[in-house]
Amino acid sequence: MEESKRQILEKHGYALTGSESGVKLCHWVREKLISGRSCYKEDFYGIQCHRCLQMSPVVDLCNQGCLFCWRYQDYHKRSSVKFDEPEDIMKNSIEAQRELVSGFRGDDRCSDKMWKEARDPNQVAISLAGEPTMYPYLGELIHEYQRRNMTVFLVTNGTFPKALEEIDHLPDQLYVTIAAPNEEIYRKLCVPEKKDSWSAITETLELLPSLKTRTTLRHTLVQNWNIGWESEYAEMVKIAEPDFVEAKGYVFVGDSRRRMNLENMPSHDTVKEFAKKEGELLGLKILAEKRDSRVVLLGVGKMEMKLR
Repeated sequence: MEESKRQILEKHGYALTGSESGVKLCHWVREKLISGRSCYKEDFYGIQCHRCLQMSPVVDLCNQGCLFCWRYQDYHKRSSVKFDEPEDIMKNSIEAQRELVSGFRGDDRCSDKMWKEARDPNQVAISLAGEPTMYPYLGELIHEYQRRNMTVFLVTNGTFPKALEEIDHLPDQLYVTIAAPNEEIYRKLCVPEKKDSWSAITETLELLPSLKTRTTLRHTLVQNWNIGWESEYAEMVKIAEPDFVEAKGYVFVGDSRRRMNLENMPSHDTVKEFAKKEGELLGLKILAEKRDSRVVLLGVGKMEMKLR
């Protein structure tokens, strides 16, 4: 990674833990420690969000330029990349998280018990920035965290089905972002680097039913861009047979403000109406929702909160 890029990321609050890897404290870690408010993943999936470590093994590598992405992008093609070792990433990321939460101990609003728990993360979200399936040792990295009895959520754009097919250690939950109902909208909204990315996503959807882990398809919904087309989205869900479907509204924050505007933020009611229509087509019901996160969860029957 170029030194200029490292400096920008550090100004944005990233703790860089190697040549390519990094950690950034999630907004909801702060909220949980200070006010007790939890993120929707805690409510939906049973994690403890103040003990969640948000990281990426490839902060500066991605094959898409999604207009709605709130992370700093500015990706440059490089002839060679020095990937960090899985064990080093694991150790350095945990140490970085401990440093990032250290200042909360002096805040009277944060209990000593919760602060100590935050310094001992038991959940990893491999979703910070970049596309994690571009990291060649992803299965080993997941295994390093799981060996420490940490649960692992992996978020991918689904454009590297081979990486998922060949992974030797699956995450406890696999997220695949499906942010477009067809190739035309996908090309305009997600700005893929390669022409065959849409067909690669289809391959990933076909692969998902065979993966022995909990799976979630996430629709990132952007007003005036990709809302509607419920039947097209539903057909994609039928192929993937995920455990859950998330309809999540885009939020006008971060770097996305250079490309989007406030009008692109759908209301929670709009997101819920989309989810209701898609659910009816799929025979799925609304299992949960969180208005302040503009997110609705679809599934069958009761939620199984525990990962292990």
